[in-house]
Amino acid sequence: MKIRILCTLGPASLNPEIIRGLDDRGVDLFRINLSHTPLEAVEPTIEFVRRVSSTPISLDTEGAQVRCGVVDGDVILDVGQVVSLTAAPVAGTHQELTLWPRAVFDALGPGSAISIDFDGALLRVEEVTGDRATATVVREGQVRSNKAVTVDPAPDLPPLSDKDGAAIDLGARLGITHYALSFASRAEDVDLIRSLAPGGSHIMSKIESRLGVRNMDRIIEASDSVIIDRGDLSREVPFEYVPFYQKAIVRRANRGNRPIFVATNLLESMVTTRTPTIAEANDIANTLLDGVHGLVLAAETAIGIDPLGSVDMVRRAIHAFEQGSAGHLLEEDRVHLGATT
Repeated sequence: MKIRILCTLGPASLNPEIIRGLDDRGVDLFRINLSHTPLEAVEPTIEFVRRVSSTPISLDTEGAQVRCGVVDGDVILDVGQVVSLTAAPVAGTHQELTLWPRAVFDALGPGSAISIDFDGALLRVEEVTGDRATATVVREGQVRSNKAVTVDPAPDLPPLSDKDGAAIDLGARLGITHYALSFASRAEDVDLIRSLAPGGSHIMSKIESRLGVRNMDRIIEASDSVIIDRGDLSREVPFEYVPFYQKAIVRRANRGNRPIFVATNLLESMVTTRTPTIAEANDIANTLLDGVHGLVLAAETAIGIDPLGSVDMVRRAIHAFEQGSAGHLLEEDRVHLGATT
């Protein structure tokens, strides 16, 4: 079985030299993340990639998620501070922030907890009036533009945003046949995106929430393949449990004969450096040993300093896995260590 490599495109990789380099390294699928790509940029991005590459492209939906809007620089929120939250598109400051989609305000109430980004601020909602809410900062932190937001209790959001629907229509017109459903919560969500995508499209469902885990068997059955997004999952599940959820989802996908991929933090250190940590190499090895069909690079190739080096590292890790699986690892070690006996 060929272990496939999926790469997210972004500012670091959207140039002809890098895309050709990714092609040369055998990348199997390019991912356009709609959470970070304005709708008006989707068609130009697809056309640009196609001018230099024949690698298939996947549109990755925003899905049922909450995000903050654009902020003015890096905003620091201090404990005890009162913040106004709005559905209106404003330039975020330490006094006022945008949350989208608007439907999140229907789910907010006094006592709701709002966590911004992985290590950002934690807010407690005090009052909600229509499309506005007032919240108090209970844990200090930084807020940056367009970062993911976790709300507890979790809101019941539509599986696709209006932007997703428009992007799928655009993708259909341009002949895109790969679509990833973010925050898949139930099989019906998969059925919905399949009904909107061109006939015969490959639908990849991303399991990255408690509800998605709870309904994973039916989601897997309804999908053509599955992605475990460990980053977003870790905002709903304690970090120490994520590896066990990963193993459980991989087992269920393999049992259902669906290709399974793992995303997020595979080579996080290579976003800012040119070498990974031993822990990251160990994580990739164990992920491959779990029985996955492929690996997804996200920030590493979208905004990292060395997209091609990140793919090279993944390829080396896959080669080591294949050598070990074939029983040739000791022979490889002899070569690398210069052993003579």
